[in-house]
Amino acid sequence: MGWVIVFIIIGALGFKASTPEERLRLLRALRDLLLNARAAAARNLEECRPFHDSLRVRVRWPFATLAIVGLNVVVFLAMLFGRGALADPETLVSWGATFGPRTTNGEWWRLLTSMFVHPGLMALLVNIAGVTQLGLLLERVVGRLALASVYFAAGIFACLVSLAASPVTVSAGASGAIFGLYGLLISCCIWDLFRPSPVPIPLVAVKRILPAALIFFLYNANNDNVGTAAEFIAFVIGFGSGLVLTSGATDRQPAPRLLGAVSGGAFFIAIVAAVLLRGIADVRPEIVRLIAIEDQTAPVYRNAETRYRKNQISASMLADVIELKIMPELQQAGARLNAITGIPKEDRVLIADAREYVRLRYESWRLRAEGLRRTAAPVLRRSEGAGLAAEANWRDRVQSQFRTNQIMLGRAEGTERASLEVLDRLRPSNHN
Repeated sequence: MGWVIVFIIIGALGFKASTPEERLRLLRALRDLLLNARAAAARNLEECRPFHDSLRVRVRWPFATLAIVGLNVVVFLAMLFGRGALADPETLVSWGATFGPRTTNGEWWRLLTSMFVHPGLMALLVNIAGVTQLGLLLERVVGRLALASVYFAAGIFACLVSLAASPVTVSAGASGAIFGLYGLLISCCIWDLFRPSPVPIPLVAVKRILPAALIFFLYNANNDNVGTAAEFIAFVIGFGSGLVLTSGATDRQPAPRLLGAVSGGAFFIAIVAAVLLRGIADVRPEIVRLIAIEDQTAPVYRNAETRYRKNQISASMLADVIELKIMPELQQAGARLNAITGIPKEDRVLIADAREYVRLRYESWRLRAEGLRRTAAPVLRRSEGAGLAAEANWRDRVQSQFRTNQIMLGRAEGTERASLEVLDRLRPSNHN
């Protein structure tokens, strides 16, 4: 909705910069525009009255539409007075929004519940306006079962496309299902051009829908609750289903057998798509666990190192701390990372960094432990006898071992820095 704010600011600045006479003319023009729009709406309503009267004769109470609207409102109110912020992904998931690692690992019911979860009041109002306007019309034109079938089929396919396109993105809202209803409406209008109908949808009725439809399309084009590709597929599902369901009946009430066949076919395709998407992994818990290993083991080593510098423990004992308490943790973490399957494409770089961190950090600890053990091992004098030559030879070997140990500890330091740079990329503040 950023573009709306920009237009409001530009309009406010322009209004403030204008002269009093220009403001007066603008206000009069706006008043005339509103009056003309009101008069046009009244004329359209009068022209549509016979059509709406005939629809009420066909279906007096649109129970399916009222049930859909009611569920959306009830769920939103429950979320509003529940815990957590409405737009928080964790709150949305807890109320039934789709999230690939949860949905594709047994929680398939989210394909349905996500249609009744909204991240904010504006999303709810826009979707309720859309489903109410379309539902009151289409439920009476094609029947309750056809309306509900298209609504839920379009919504489910929109969720599946969102999962395929963005597996680790939380998706919620009824926009996909409503796009399906727009497709159904267009298919009904197309059939009216090719065959007579006892209740044809007049052009003026379609015109009355256009303002709300424009708001609906503009709003959904500027938010990512459900992806654009998913909404397009939902529209195609609604349009195709409408062409088939209303193809064999002049009153556009589909036969139960045809409705069952179309619904069953859509359900079968959805199952196949769900099978192909199953098993998406959630790598975030393992990344959190990996960061915790570093945060827990580094202080353990620092405490032991402090004792070593105070000569309370030996270098070999400090190496024992590394090999017995730190390196096994990294080995287990590496094994868990290698065992993860179904990694979504968005997280492949994250997993690659995690594996690189484990490799570098393990190597840094190995080098440090080996350097400490070399430090602890004395350079023994050889049985070469006494004398200045033997003493000089022993000193050379001591110095050589010292240099080797320093090089090894230096490599350990360099590898540690490289591993911690990779770890910084894994921390949530750097990859959200």
